[in-house]
Amino acid sequence: MSKINALVAGATGYIGIQLVKLLTKHKRVKIKYLCGDNSVGKKISSYDKYFNKYKLPKIVKFNKEMLKNVDVIFTALPNGEAQKISKNLQNKNILIDLAADFRLKSASDYLKWYKIKHNAPKLIKKSIYSLPELNNKNIKKYKIISCPGCYPTSILLPLVPLINKNVVKSNNIIIDSKSGYSGAGRNIHKKYNNKFLNETLSAYGLAFHRHNSEIDQELKKKTGKKVKFQFTPHLSPMFRGILTTMYLDLKRNDSLEKIYSFLKKYYKNNKFIKILKPNTFLGTNEVINTNNCHISVCESKYKNKIIILSAIDNLIKGGSGQAVQNMNILFGYKSDEGLNL
Repeated sequence: MSKINALVAGATGYIGIQLVKLLTKHKRVKIKYLCGDNSVGKKISSYDKYFNKYKLPKIVKFNKEMLKNVDVIFTALPNGEAQKISKNLQNKNILIDLAADFRLKSASDYLKWYKIKHNAPKLIKKSIYSLPELNNKNIKKYKIISCPGCYPTSILLPLVPLINKNVVKSNNIIIDSKSGYSGAGRNIHKKYNNKFLNETLSAYGLAFHRHNSEIDQELKKKTGKKVKFQFTPHLSPMFRGILTTMYLDLKRNDSLEKIYSFLKKYYKNNKFIKILKPNTFLGTNEVINTNNCHISVCESKYKNKIIILSAIDNLIKGGSGQAVQNMNILFGYKSDEGLNL
């Protein structure tokens, strides 16, 4: 069985570690290079004992000459770093970015929201924002794949079909999301040096969280409508997982069962999207260490309103898992290859 060669840049961050774990399970991938900055010369097993059973290369500093020897490059790096690599891609290379370097389709928007000048603006048009369940028909046309953020993943999967179906109003959507602290990366420990991450719940980024731009952009693109929403993220006292709660106004007197049936039918051919029975109270525990998104349609105490619950593992479905999904689509592998967790 032939294998493709992979390079993982940013291999020792929370998402990088999870991505390498998935790739070790993938029958069609050989990990050629693991790259880092502060970890050069170390074994990745020094970050996670899981890797003791695998023979993996030591961590090295990225060099553009490596691109000649690989088919796919995964970048789980700080914002701005994947842009530098993108300018050196070979014809055979596919770049799959797990950060935000190519999520926004305007260099000026990127500067506005990330406070960094885009270093590869000409390549933005050659990239695609790919949430696999919503983009799999177009992805093969592109060499630069941008994976969505974890919060937008949990939001867009249930919301896009409902707005397209024209069953919910698009001018007063309330979105409340709670994430495990791994979503903020390893530097979160420096920021909360004197606080206990497992004992505090905090709201942050009110009205101006960077993912607002991403959610707004994709809702416009996928639905053709201007959607007005309020998004409030929270850092929760847990390591991983996201639970999103959305409060929606129905456009007409559709029943809860009709909304449920529609979503069930919409995602019937998508293995990783699970539409649970109406009024199912769900949590993150059921999706941890999986590439699944669980969605539940719930009744509100007010007529003509519904509540949508959505749960994912931010490190897998919200990051490394959909990166592997995108790779599987590009190379013609089974959608769940490496993802049967």
